[in-house]
Order: sequence, then structure tokens, then C-alpha cells
Amino acid sequence: MTTLHDMGVAQLAQALQTKQVSAVEVATAFLARTGGNPHNAFLDINSEITLAQAQASDARIAAGTAGALEGVPIAHKDVFVTRDFATTAGSKILSGYRSPFDATVVQKLGASELGGAGMVTLGKVNCDEFAMGSANENSAYGAVTNPWNTSRIPGGSSGGSAAAVAARLAPAATGTDTGGSIRQPASFCGITGIKPTYGRASRYGMIAYASSLDQAGPMARSAEDCALLLSAMCGADLDRDSTSLDVPAENFSAKLGDSLQGLRIGIPKEFFGDGLAADVRAAIDAALKTLEAQGAKLVPITLPRTELAIPVYYIIAPAEASSNLSRFDGVKFGHRAKDYTDLVSMYKKTRAEGFGEEVKRRIMTGAYVLSHGYYDAYYLQAQKIRRMIADDFQRAFAECDVIAGPVAPTVAWKLGNNASDPLADYLADIFTLPASLAGLPGMSVPVGFGEGKMPVGLQLIGNYLQEARLLNVAHQYQLATDFHNAKPEGV
Repeated sequence: MTTLHDMGVAQLAQALQTKQVSAVEVATAFLARTGGNPHNAFLDINSEITLAQAQASDARIAAGTAGALEGVPIAHKDVFVTRDFATTAGSKILSGYRSPFDATVVQKLGASELGGAGMVTLGKVNCDEFAMGSANENSAYGAVTNPWNTSRIPGGSSGGSAAAVAARLAPAATGTDTGGSIRQPASFCGITGIKPTYGRASRYGMIAYASSLDQAGPMARSAEDCALLLSAMCGADLDRDSTSLDVPAENFSAKLGDSLQGLRIGIPKEFFGDGLAADVRAAIDAALKTLEAQGAKLVPITLPRTELAIPVYYIIAPAEASSNLSRFDGVKFGHRAKDYTDLVSMYKKTRAEGFGEEVKRRIMTGAYVLSHGYYDAYYLQAQKIRRMIADDFQRAFAECDVIAGPVAPTVAWKLGNNASDPLADYLADIFTLPASLAGLPGMSVPVGFGEGKMPVGLQLIGNYLQEARLLNVAHQYQLATDFHNAKPEGV
């Protein structure tokens, strides 16, 4: 049998269901790999809880009541609240916080007696504080390093998730994507990740950054694995999440065998301008040629407001963050300042001590654009352009079935490179922000390597509720190539 840590979700699920290996053996093997916390990927591990969940999975497999992914390990991004593991959202202000309930996504992937897929939780993984960042350098608990080169960033904000999967510390992880936080780290770490249509996965129990943008999604080695995970994660949650879509559950694996013959792939000229690094462009061009050879047709399209996505996002997201993060005040949970004179003093000192610099920057930006005299000039205009960006996509989808391009303009940069220039991080999100603002599904597929032998990801964007089509395009590409199976040296 292939080494356990080299097996993907589909392979492990099959091995467990056919009793070639036990859930306890699988969990033990992955827990052993997390020893010493390589790449600073994990924030909380509890082997007793993990092994107890694995034992329960083995009992359900023996009894014939196993869930679809029974016994397969998964790591959860630390913005999903969990009863059995601490949840900090990468922030000092939530240090040691333990939730009284599980997020819906955690529940849907977890114990099958509660209606879940039966996966076993390995622990909670590191992320940029409150999911604010593109490098995973904003965590209060230290930066995550990229398994392909530990002097480089893994991407953010789901950097811990991406690093854990790339380093084979977990076969899969949950992530969240507000402006590219699944797709960009997946690209930088050479794995597959998908952000579904906004509202597909419940946001209940996911600590909010920007509520009209935040969306949960899976990160794994292959499109096949992501399809299995997404099928388990998604579903209406109308009683607990008012933004949840009232659409039936879908088996995203069902269309993985479809031919690409005649598929129209839109190539936006705005994604291939002067800002795109030559090494990234070469890998993307080669991937597009592979898809053409499989029967797809490349169609030139335009997304004219691509550049406006950056200022629009960095007005809307901080505005929502300034409201969402007002709940963290030291009164009911989390960090509280020790020395204060009155209630207002306690609020101020707690938030000053508890929040990191990037979080403070975005809260202040958000408060500013929402303030009297600036709301109309900034926030209202940003919302209008957001709608125009969504309309641009609909015009494009009249000419094509799927949109393809780079995930990021460059490969992963070196740790600390942009520490004194937050705008450099913001500009790196230019290709992922438009789909987030429109609420469209998007994914990253590993398609080769650029400068320094660092991974490059191809971004695929679909129309609303077209995740199955995206996953099939990625799957067909992965049947013809082997980049998704590549792993860092020494892993």
C-alpha cells in the first residue's frame, strides 16, 4: 500500500471502507507527522480527541453505518469554531477561546451520527489574524512557512491549511476565501482549492471578517478530493445563516467524467498584462494548451473593471470588518486588559492589546469609509462598482463557459518582503478579488513551477452554482498531468 500520508482523500476513504487500514492507524500516522509542528501550520492539536474520533469511526465502519468520508483526517482553519479544539482566528484577542458549539461546516464534515461525513479532526491550523492577509504573516502566533521553500510565504489567509496539505501533514483542510484566501495559498503551495458560490456553504460558526464576501471551501491535493469534500460541506442552513442559498445538496463528483470537447474557456486580456511575471505566464500558457488539446476552445474576453476590484474590495471588506470586529471587547470572552479605570478604558486597552497591526489598520479604514461625509464618497461608490464588476462577468459568460487565468501575478515571495508595505500584499490579490466581489465560484489548480521552483496555480472561475463544471475541468487537466501529485523535497 502507498504510504498513508501520500494518499489523498478518495484513496484513504476507499482504503478505510474496505478495511485495508483502520481510522486509528491513519490518525496515528498523521499525528506523528505533526510532531514539532512543521511550518508552524497547526495552532491546536489534541491527540486524545483525534484518536477518540478515529475509534468511533472504526466502530461505525464495523457496524456498517459509516459516513461517506468516514475516518479520513482533516484539519480546520482556525476561523471555524470547534467544541473540542481552541479557536483563536489567529488573534491574541481570542487566545484560549473554546466554543460551546461546532461551526456548520465542521459538523457537516464530522461525526456521521450527527449527520456528518465522518471525518476525523486532526486539529486547527494557522491563518492570518481574522483572515486578514495574503501571506500568513499576520497571525499572532507566528508566520507559517511554505513547504516548498521555508524562506517563502505560503500565501494567506488560509496559509496553514495550504502548508498542512502540501507538507502531507493532513490529506485535506478547510479554508475560507474572502478575496482569494483559498485560491492564492493553494497556488503558492501547489495544491488544489475551491471557493464555491457565495452562500453554498454555511457561514454559521465561521468567525466573520467581511460577511458579504466570506465563503468556506476545501483544500486538498486534487479536484477529485475537493469534489468529495465540497459535496459534504455544502447545503442549505437557512435557520442559522441568512445568506445561505436555498438550493439542494449536490454530488460534485457526478460530472467528473465529462469531456472537455467544445468547452469555451474565456481568457480575459486584463489578467495577462504587464504586471504578470513571465514565469507564471509560461506555466499558465502551457496549461491552457493542455486544455486545448483535450478539446476545449480558448475565447478572448474582457473584464474591464479588473483594476477597480482592489480599491472596491479594500473599501467594502474593511467596512464590514469594522462592524464585525466590534464584538471583541473583552466583556464576554477572549482577552481582557488587566489595568483599566472604567468600561471605556477597558474596551480601548483590550482592543489595543488584542488586535494586531493589520487588523487595526482595516478597522480604522472601515470606520473611516463608513463615517458621516465619507459614506457616499467611498462606500456607496464601491458598492455600485461591485455590481458593475458582477455584470462584467455575466457579459463574459455569454461568450464562454469557464474563465481561466493566473491566480496571482507572481509565485510566493520571501517572508518579510512586504512587511513595511501592506499595499504590495493588497496588489497581489488583483486576479482573485473580482470573482469574490461577484460571489462567483473560483478555484486554483497546480499547473507547474516558476522562479525558484515555486508552484504556480491556474485560476478557474465559473458562473453561479457551476462548481461541478469547474471541478471537472480541473479533474480532466489532472488526468493529463501530474503537477497535483508533486510534493516538496523531503516530504
